[in-house]
Amino acid sequence: MIEPGKDCRLCGLCEGRTNLVLPSGDLDSPVVLVGEAPGENEDLQGKPFVGRAGDILNKYMAEVGLDRGRVMITNTVKCRPPDNRAPEEDEMAACRPFLNSELKGRKVIIGLGKSAVKDLMGYTGPMAAVVNTKQRIVVDGEEVEFIPTYHPMATVYRKEAREQLKTTLRTVLEEYL
Repeated sequence: MIEPGKDCRLCGLCEGRTNLVLPSGDLDSPVVLVGEAPGENEDLQGKPFVGRAGDILNKYMAEVGLDRGRVMITNTVKCRPPDNRAPEEDEMAACRPFLNSELKGRKVIIGLGKSAVKDLMGYTGPMAAVVNTKQRIVVDGEEVEFIPTYHPMATVYRKEAREQLKTTLRTVLEEYL
């Protein structure tokens, strides 16, 4: 995997970051979960999904029996966008070589939320239409399976999103690990 240097300035997100947020978990896993961008806690700790969304993700993973340490977890961008806004296209494009290097050679990639699904699949429609459908995407010239699903924060007030995310996690455990 290639990583941005600690002084990376490929986009404007570098201006407000505390830390680069690099992948965590099993870096050799056949499964990668990709979120949209680091939040405040992630920026402070330099690890993905360690804030409220991470707590929710951990809870659902535990409920289905999936050990977080068996998958790799990353984001489309490595720096926190201001005010936790969604990353912009140029920001995702700046980080894409790093993301591609993380995704290459995997069995399946799970897109957590709209920004990840848009960046990886190019889809901009309603999430409900594609959640838990197996897709094929191209990563550095190689086709790989891709499953779009809801971001953990989307499950806070929506039971259907909660159940769909758990279904995704069960699928990961049963079919890919």
